[in-house]
Amino acid sequence: MTGFALSADQLDYVHRIRALATEHLATLAAEGVDGRVNRPLLAAMGRLGLLRDLFGGSPGEAPRDAAAMQLCLLRETIATVSAEAETALALQGLGSYPILQSGRPETIERWIPGVVAGSTVAAFALTEPEAGSDAAALSLEAERDGAAWRLTGEKMWISNAPEADVYTVFARTTAGAGARGVTAFAVAGDSAGLGGEHLDLLSPHPIGRLSFDGVRVGPSDVLGEVDAGFRVAMRTLDLFRPSVGAFANGMARAALDATIDHVLSRHAYGGPLAAQQSVAHSLATMSTQLEAARLLVYSAAGNYDAGADRGTVSRTAAMAKLFATESAQQIVDQCVQLHGARALQRGHLLEHLYRDVRAPRIYEGASEVQRSIIAREILKQRTAS
Repeated sequence: MTGFALSADQLDYVHRIRALATEHLATLAAEGVDGRVNRPLLAAMGRLGLLRDLFGGSPGEAPRDAAAMQLCLLRETIATVSAEAETALALQGLGSYPILQSGRPETIERWIPGVVAGSTVAAFALTEPEAGSDAAALSLEAERDGAAWRLTGEKMWISNAPEADVYTVFARTTAGAGARGVTAFAVAGDSAGLGGEHLDLLSPHPIGRLSFDGVRVGPSDVLGEVDAGFRVAMRTLDLFRPSVGAFANGMARAALDATIDHVLSRHAYGGPLAAQQSVAHSLATMSTQLEAARLLVYSAAGNYDAGADRGTVSRTAAMAKLFATESAQQIVDQCVQLHGARALQRGHLLEHLYRDVRAPRIYEGASEVQRSIIAREILKQRTAS
């Protein structure tokens, strides 16, 4: 990719993914139950190789890492067809990537093949009732039990909970140590002492609460090093934050495409809505916002894939997520306005997108957190120079 356009290979990839999503995923996604894991949809993604595309390397090889640009193109493209399908795919990657990047070989072999096949549902369990944006304030306790640990506490707002087969769980292993006292674990969903319940949210994807009552995890379940789990979390978020922006861009694209068709066909005051200057200017503004958001996302993904320094990766990832999610909210809202009352009808594409587009401004670091990251990195850079 240049600074301004996708390559021919990338465009071919986008066209292929869009065709697969349109032909195979849209109907399965629509048949799912709001707030519940759609296992038939995940199985179809596995058969089509889409879950394999979450990770780097060639098809047929064992997954070994992730390519940020491919992840962004994958998420953006599927989101233009079905937000539910995109979310189901993304949650598989978010929940399993820490296992792939930091797990022991036996742990990777236990979980990753099933994730790629769509038969194992993964989840990322970081947030707690009193520790959301301040992830270093985690209180779920991991207490030593010989060579193993016992997890006790609660997680909240966890995607795919309580239905997931494996959770990447972040727990406190050293009291009073802040971010330096957190460890990541791979926890089986059927572990003794692990319970949970569904939560009913505005957006339709599955999300819930988890309770840990002395849940036992062994040495092989540790992801990375003991007390170094915060690095596991941040490396995962640096990869996935630009792709959250890509997801938002896909939703904005779907809303804008539908709105362009609407204002061309809808007549008022003797002509199509598109002939009215205020409507035309609104389309121009939204299109510019979307293009700027896409370029920010691609730039952040390019920095990640090129191995840029950690500060640059964190800053550009935060910028991409912040601008794309905030812009998508504005675009979808304005598209609803241009559609009028019909967009408020239950089941309309815009009504659906209006509910879906709100959550990305909060999860994986709220917009306020992204602004703090950006400010920290630009001030750090100036001080260092």
